[in-house]
Amino acid sequence: MFSSILLAIIVSASIDSTMLRIGDQTDMHLRVTQDASERVEWPVIGETLQDGIEVVDRTIIDTTTLPDGRLQLNQYLTLTSFKDSLFAVQPIAFVSDGDSFFTQPMALNVIQPFEVDSSMAITDIKDIEKAPIWWWGIIRWILLAIGCVLLGVGIYYLARWLESKYKPKEEEEVNPELLRPADEVALEKLDAIKATKIWKDGKVKEYQTELTDVVREYISRRFDVQSTEKTSDETLRAMKPLIESDLYSRLSKMLQLADLVKFAKWSTTPDENESALNAAYEFVQETKEIINDENGDATKVA
Repeated sequence: MFSSILLAIIVSASIDSTMLRIGDQTDMHLRVTQDASERVEWPVIGETLQDGIEVVDRTIIDTTTLPDGRLQLNQYLTLTSFKDSLFAVQPIAFVSDGDSFFTQPMALNVIQPFEVDSSMAITDIKDIEKAPIWWWGIIRWILLAIGCVLLGVGIYYLARWLESKYKPKEEEEVNPELLRPADEVALEKLDAIKATKIWKDGKVKEYQTELTDVVREYISRRFDVQSTEKTSDETLRAMKPLIESDLYSRLSKMLQLADLVKFAKWSTTPDENESALNAAYEFVQETKEIINDENGDATKVA
């Protein structure tokens, strides 16, 4: 590596490897150190550095500020050669304000790694030959893939079958209330509401909600009408053909009063609250399912 010094500008060049095999590559490092105020023109290097030496790639010129405030500019050229020869790399010129700065000449030795028999006649290059298709190999891989898929599916279903056969069945949890007659559960809940009478504490909305919830749950079990999932109007339409008109009228009045309290902020009187509770009791007691016992006596059960 050689540096040319004039004023505040230093240029240098170096080659990573000065001996190459034909077709191999090496990097040339170009460096300029200058004051920040200086302007240096870099050489224009095309696809060849010189005859026999090709430039296959290059980096952009990057700039680094040194601790003393000066600038250092760097660029890498990737070189290759396909000629067996010892090259004298010519100095590379940089220009600043009409002055030229040259790097020192370098040597690059490109060698032929194998011997060429020059006694043999020159022949044409052979045509490109297509490799034959290895059908048996393709079919074998397809069959192997299908076999793996079938094996995986078989293992999956075998595991499912063994799991279902030997895994102990979990007993489904049954709501204890569903094991008791519907009227018994409803009357028990109505007794609890009657005992608390939360409407007396100003909780009229909560009272009406609890009361109609009990009636709706009873209707769902007794008449198989999913009243808990229906509006009051939908429940009444479903119940109309199932109960007598007088009982239907009382049920309608009770549900409509609850809707007024819950959705229209209706203020009820103590008598209306008591009447709604009595209507709920009467509805449950008058709609118990009637069956005959072993003696032929009729009994209402839910």
